[in-house]
Amino acid sequence: MKAAKTATVRVLLVEDDLRVARVNREWLERDPDVHVVGTAVNCAQASELLRALTPDLVLLDVHLPDGSGAELLRGWRAAGQWVDVVMVTAAGDEATVRGSLAYGVLDYLIKPFGGSRLAEAVARHRLRARLTQDTFNQAALDRFRGVQASEEAALPKGVDVHTLERVAACLIQALPEPLSAEDVGTRVGLSRVTAWRYLEFLVKSGQAELAHLYGAAGRPAKLYRARE
Repeated sequence: MKAAKTATVRVLLVEDDLRVARVNREWLERDPDVHVVGTAVNCAQASELLRALTPDLVLLDVHLPDGSGAELLRGWRAAGQWVDVVMVTAAGDEATVRGSLAYGVLDYLIKPFGGSRLAEAVARHRLRARLTQDTFNQAALDRFRGVQASEEAALPKGVDVHTLERVAACLIQALPEPLSAEDVGTRVGLSRVTAWRYLEFLVKSGQAELAHLYGAAGRPAKLYRARE
């Protein structure tokens, strides 16, 4: 059965360097299901566009002409704005990083970075968006935060939770197309055998489904798709 089409991710860019904003937009919109709905060059514009456009995801710089993106984020949270935010900045000092994480940024990207790392951040947004619900029990909250729920749910030896999250995000980003272990390994930076081990775990835990591609001869190829 064909998986449902991936929902469009509406992105607001907050970046005063228009060259950087253009490059990030080009990277983002390589994914046909990502649409940049607006670009703000300062804090005032960012808050105005956040209210007017209600984006799903905000890429937020720290150093802006009329203030700090970190302070802007704090103000949004105080006002009850819980949109997913990815910090995209050259600021790597401990105070800024810790402060941003404390106010719930989805990801923190330190310039310069590549398009694949930005795509990974979008995939993390998609993963978290799929887990959103009105009321959380402990198991759902643990999945939302990406933490291990209990000793009974412990990962098997050789399976790292952060790598597992990256593999799961890779499958979600590829929807509705299935991927082979080799495809996933190439995108995530793992060997085919290691990617296969993580994919098999996702299938066993109900987070992915397995399909077979039958060729003219030989064994059928295994393909994996995030479960809807």
